[in-house]
Amino acid sequence: MRVDFRMELRSVGTALRLAESVLLAGGQRQARRNAWAAVCENRRHAAARELDGEPVGGPAKAARR
Repeated sequence: MRVDFRMELRSVGTALRLAESVLLAGGQRQARRNAWAAVCENRRHAAARELDGEPVGGPAKAARR
């Protein structure tokens, strides 16, 4: 049994985008993981600030009031 993976590439740009998506797929996955980790860390910091009584916007926002 043979599976044919050939595609018709209509332009060089399409071929380059396909190659880029294959080569960078792991990097994009890692970038999404890193971004989600940063979001979680920011939420932890915000929750800790709320527990300490500091306004969620931080000292700069409190000074504007």
